[in-house]
Amino acid sequence: MSATRIHVPPELFAPAESSSFAGELALPELQAGPDTYHFAEPLHWEVLVTNTSDALLVAGTVRGRGTTECARCLDEFEIDVEGDVEGYFIIGDGARPDDMDEDEFDYLGEDETIDLEPLIIAGVLVDLPLLPLCDEDCQGICPDCGANLNKAECGCAAKRAEERAAEEAAANPFAALAQLKFDED
Repeated sequence: MSATRIHVPPELFAPAESSSFAGELALPELQAGPDTYHFAEPLHWEVLVTNTSDALLVAGTVRGRGTTECARCLDEFEIDVEGDVEGYFIIGDGARPDDMDEDEFDYLGEDETIDLEPLIIAGVLVDLPLLPLCDEDCQGICPDCGANLNKAECGCAAKRAEERAAEEAAANPFAALAQLKFDED
């Protein structure tokens, strides 16, 4: 049996009963949109499974440390992950809860096991940033020369500013008047 599959013990089929479970999930790589996260160590998870009379409620956390590339400077950096693991499994032929959409619950299968892997991955994905940054103040890379602006100034920004000022001055219809010389007699 997989380390993320829980066989529901008989005592959990009594209303208001609960049991704790913990384990690890080896997840070497996770794709989150355009970003790839690498996990050298397994993710640690803990959940509490509670019988709510008609269903089993799974609630807990997943923790780990991964690496990815900064969206601005492309340097690799470490990121701590701490996500919520949540699931709702209807027991037997129970009716769908009125206040839940179809994608908010599952039915407990005849084998009476809960596969936590999709819930753990969902918890990690929700915790990951939309734009991974090595630092909030990351300067990124120079669009002209590709230098990492966190490590050194390249001078390209000053050069672009001078070029922009020269273009604006040349576009000014009164720029020719600056060349006129007036005698002070």
